[in-house]
Amino acid sequence: MDWFAAPDYWLSRLLVQRLLAVIYLIGFLDAAAQFRALIGADGMLPVPRFTARVTFRQAPGLFHLHYSDRFFAAVAWSGAALAAAVAAGLGDAVPLWTSILLWAVLWVLYLSIVNVGQTWYSFGWESLLLEAGSLAAFLGTADTAPPTLVLWLMRWLVFRVEFGAGLIKLRGDSCWRDLTCLRYHHETQPMPGPLSWFFHHLPDRLHRVEVAANHVVQLVVPVCLLLPQPIASYAACAVIATQLWLIASGNFAWLNWLTIALALAAVQPSRLALPVHARDYPGTPLWYETLVIALTAAVAVLSYWPVRNMISRQQAMNRSFNRLHLVNTYGAFGSINRLRQEVVVEGTDEAVLTPQTVWREYGFKGKPGDVRRLPRQYAPYHLRLDWLMWFAGISPGYARAWFLPFVARLLAGDRATLRLLRHNPFPDAPPTHVRATLYLYRFTDWRELRETGAWWHRTALNEYLAPVDLHTLGRAGHRPPLGRPRRGAREVPLERLRRPGRRPGPTGGTAPDHPAGPAPDHPAGPPE
Repeated sequence: MDWFAAPDYWLSRLLVQRLLAVIYLIGFLDAAAQFRALIGADGMLPVPRFTARVTFRQAPGLFHLHYSDRFFAAVAWSGAALAAAVAAGLGDAVPLWTSILLWAVLWVLYLSIVNVGQTWYSFGWESLLLEAGSLAAFLGTADTAPPTLVLWLMRWLVFRVEFGAGLIKLRGDSCWRDLTCLRYHHETQPMPGPLSWFFHHLPDRLHRVEVAANHVVQLVVPVCLLLPQPIASYAACAVIATQLWLIASGNFAWLNWLTIALALAAVQPSRLALPVHARDYPGTPLWYETLVIALTAAVAVLSYWPVRNMISRQQAMNRSFNRLHLVNTYGAFGSINRLRQEVVVEGTDEAVLTPQTVWREYGFKGKPGDVRRLPRQYAPYHLRLDWLMWFAGISPGYARAWFLPFVARLLAGDRATLRLLRHNPFPDAPPTHVRATLYLYRFTDWRELRETGAWWHRTALNEYLAPVDLHTLGRAGHRPPLGRPRRGAREVPLERLRRPGRRPGPTGGTAPDHPAGPAPDHPAGPPE
């Protein structure tokens, strides 16, 4: 069938599959490095406890059949090895049916991890990687012409990612409509990068241009992706350019790189004057054509739910409508925080607490802490604890399920937990007590940076967690409150802490006061 194949997209297919395999590799390495502290048998949210109350049908995956930390590590490292092999070209060196099977194994392994990851894996880009990987399996090999239908399915996926995000912004925070959101976003985003300070200090007029350009790219350009060539190629280039801008301005795990990979499926190299010519391919096997047509029909049926969601006034973001994370709805930052609240965790090795007790601060790898430390670039690697600490500053209720277990592991000197941190102030023995304080963080200005060398300025707001020890946390039924000022303490009104000349406004984008997952209008949200 001549309509079935698109031989002049061979380079696009190659780039899409190789980049997706690299992202799979990062995802598996991320899981292997962090799971013991987060969801291991002795982790903050243990997998065995989760699988005991959630059935296989509710969260399908390998770990319902068996779980041990050793087995999880084997799954993660096996996925990393297979992803590395596919990225190096294994998928093009084997028969077509074997290539499809390799991609299917990657999908099953990562689905198994996501479906037991609980809060730590409740981010939209987990579902996006799974959906993208399910499509990449059917893109063919070096000996098979890329199927036109799968390329269109990838365009449809990019459309949902971008258009859904554009709609939630228009329906959400008023600062998107008056073009002022980027006065705050670079400073209050979950995990700023090394250039975020400089982006924040761009002229206000340029911030307005950024927001306006964002609306064009997310509401107009996605429609162009569905138009004939060369319009679709130009639209894909606009999406890619925007994603590179976002990569430079912050840390959003692999969301941006994954969107770039998907957008490449809409690029027809010959339309961009690239010296790439169509290849000659043998005839397409009938069984392969049948599989691709069946896949297209399945996506068409499953698209009903995300389309209905997009046109709804109660639009939800980052939601899966099935437990396999296929054909999802996406979006990010429907509301923007005007102020940045950070939880600072400290410990002491003194046996008896007094007003003169010396508290030493734990350092995180990515989240703001030391005011003189320039934010680092970690994306596309995902620092899960650092991201969840951002939500903890927004909603103590959201953090309740995992924050106290985190503190308990600091008090026990748990090595797996300490490996998630940049700095442990107690290298020889665990602390006797740990506490947490809520701070207001803001970027310094040029003058403050020159005079103090500090990228951040911070002001204590209130006590987040009163000092606790292992005995206190271990008492049956005792759960210290989070986020409440201690008795007699005076909480600083946020209105007094806004910078002169900044437009006042409430702290937006709060996470829900329950452990179901981050707020759906932020870049993270619970798969449902």
